[in-house]
Amino acid sequence: MAATSSQIAAATFDPLRPRLIRIAYRMLGSVADAEDVVQDAFLRWLDADRDAVREPEAYLRRVVTRLCLDQLKSARRRHETYIGPWLPEPWVDPEDEIDDVTLPLMLALERLSPLERAAFLLHDVFGVGFEEIAETIGRDPAACRQLASRARTHVRAARPRFPLSRERGLEIAAAFFSASRNGDMHDLRSLLAADVTMYADGGGKRPAATRPIVGLDDVIRFHASLARIFAAKTSRIERYCFINGLPGFVTIEQDGAQTTALEIEDDKIVAIYVVRNPDKLRRLGDQSVH
Repeated sequence: MAATSSQIAAATFDPLRPRLIRIAYRMLGSVADAEDVVQDAFLRWLDADRDAVREPEAYLRRVVTRLCLDQLKSARRRHETYIGPWLPEPWVDPEDEIDDVTLPLMLALERLSPLERAAFLLHDVFGVGFEEIAETIGRDPAACRQLASRARTHVRAARPRFPLSRERGLEIAAAFFSASRNGDMHDLRSLLAADVTMYADGGGKRPAATRPIVGLDDVIRFHASLARIFAAKTSRIERYCFINGLPGFVTIEQDGAQTTALEIEDDKIVAIYVVRNPDKLRRLGDQSVH
């Protein structure tokens, strides 16, 4: 039996879906929103004059990017009313790959304009030429170069200066988990930088600090208070892994799943990123597309 039009469309679209989700996730910081955008792009692909499309991947990149730009307008409004620090939805990297778009870089992207963000991601991360970017965002190539250059300047500090091996990263993550859960503040202090900062995203749905905790003494004090909770209710390690390019772990706490990602420089933890918002953890076990 001859393939239907939708089957033919899907045969072209489905191999591109993982890369399109990757683009949308890095634009939006949400797996759920990325999947919705890519599904919307597929519906538009079904209705398109596909015979007139010479490069389906470029065409679909443009569709997805434009849909993301529309989404970013409402996403920014949501972030402004968000309870406590906002962190991207955790993305667990495959075991054979460490993401080069790290969590600190994604947070830096949040401070860019939507067009700067699109130009930077498409060019610097996904290798798309400025001619295509210009067509995608409705600017000329020279303007797109300027957008990407400005974005690069803003996010430079968020890019890792020293590479960290997977093995060493996970070793530090395991030491942090052990010290923080066993209440060993001496060992915990030895792992942290003097200017360490902790961010906890509960989204107003689970208990979490509503402001970043800054400085070694305050972070130690906070973990000392948590140690009493961990002593009464055991925290169970689910797996050690890299989360958005950073070493960390997934745990099951008394009130549900949680991710912890650690930014490390010179073998010291300079930032701790904890996601507790249950809305951002629903797809944690389903993240097989990367």
